[in-house]
Amino acid sequence: MKHLLPLHYIDTVARSGSIRRAADTLAITSTALNRRILAMEEELGVPIFERLPRGVRLSTAGELMIQHIRTQIADMERVKSQIADLSGARRGHVSVVCGQALLPHFIAEQIADYRKLHPAVTFTVKVCDRTAAIEQLTSFEADLAVVFEPLRTADFQPMGRVEQSLKAIMSASHPLAEKQQLGWSDLLSTPVVLPTPCNGMRYLLDEAMLRKGNELEKVIESDNFDFIRNYLKHEHCVSFQLPIGLPAESEASEFIFRDIDEKAVPTGNLYVGQLKGRVLPVAAALFANAIVKALEFQYATTGEKITSSEPADVKTAKKNTTAVRNGD
Repeated sequence: MKHLLPLHYIDTVARSGSIRRAADTLAITSTALNRRILAMEEELGVPIFERLPRGVRLSTAGELMIQHIRTQIADMERVKSQIADLSGARRGHVSVVCGQALLPHFIAEQIADYRKLHPAVTFTVKVCDRTAAIEQLTSFEADLAVVFEPLRTADFQPMGRVEQSLKAIMSASHPLAEKQQLGWSDLLSTPVVLPTPCNGMRYLLDEAMLRKGNELEKVIESDNFDFIRNYLKHEHCVSFQLPIGLPAESEASEFIFRDIDEKAVPTGNLYVGQLKGRVLPVAAALFANAIVKALEFQYATTGEKITSSEPADVKTAKKNTTAVRNGD
């Protein structure tokens, strides 16, 4: 939409931190982009950006304005998706952030299933830790977050939740592989490879160490699960994974996955959520609903507890689209 073009300019510069880099993204000259920003600043009567030796950053007024700008852009995307629904061809773009455990299997499968029904909907998927996931929502860079043990914040609105108990992962030759369930003393008896501190699983493990009063023997910490799994081939260590991130047995013949006693490490929660107060575009709202239903289907019979309801955004999206169709 042409009337939103100036807002897109400001948003792009704010995200890139540089007029030159933003100009490259927008496919215009940096001189032309700078003139447009100066014109907007003159109209407002205050600078939107502070000019720095190596880029720009939002001024205090710019910080106030950027939230309004991103809300306007997000609202237009929502309206465009509702209009597209009138033709019966769902369109739009959905931006999802998730923990690494969900990426290779669950999220990939859900997007593939959704696109079979709605091939005109496109996706962006980013791996984020529990802190960055909330930041992506509040900056409108993501529509949805699927994250384990997200930070407790008023900005996060849960749409669905499923409990996940940590699993221990090790090579098939590890001495603890003979056990079906590991207790705290088992974990203390072996070197461990831990996720980084910003990971939700690490949060639970740190809480367990604090409560038990002793430390696991950490030999490596990493946020790359591919590296961790490959390292377990070389040393008798134990690492950790969520049930939702476990590969099929046919894909994991080199590894053993074992339950961990909940008295040793408590159960955590995997959430599907969005920015509180935001009305999502139709495509994003219905994809969120599909994810929640998939979690219900996969875990309702496994002993994991499910809490879910149709997200408010789905109800709003359906109501708004129906009203437009009926001419209300």
